Amino acid sequence: MSKFGELIETRIPVLLDFYAEWDEACKEMHPVLRDVAAALGDKARVIKIDVEKNKELAEALRVKGLPTLMIYKNGEMKWRQSGEQDANTLIGLVNEYV
Repeated sequence: MSKFGELIETRIPVLLDFYAEWDEACKEMHPVLRDVAAALGDKARVIKIDVEKNKELAEALRVKGLPTLMIYKNGEMKWRQSGEQDANTLIGLVNEYV
């Protein structure tokens, strides 16, 4: 959990993707998130978190549906939604917090 604090305590926005390898919707999000990361460059970070390997964190953040996406800035959650999103929507959301 302390590593999580370090991840989100940044001045640039951090887009978190809580996913599971076995989930089809999560698999479909992989190329979308690659595009988002490429488009944002160093203005933001995109971090994927496997809920199977980080059960304690997923439970603490009440991640129920997959994928669950969150945007943090300065340690504060700015946006959260479960389900698939398209690249342009995510880029627009992250850019609101740059």
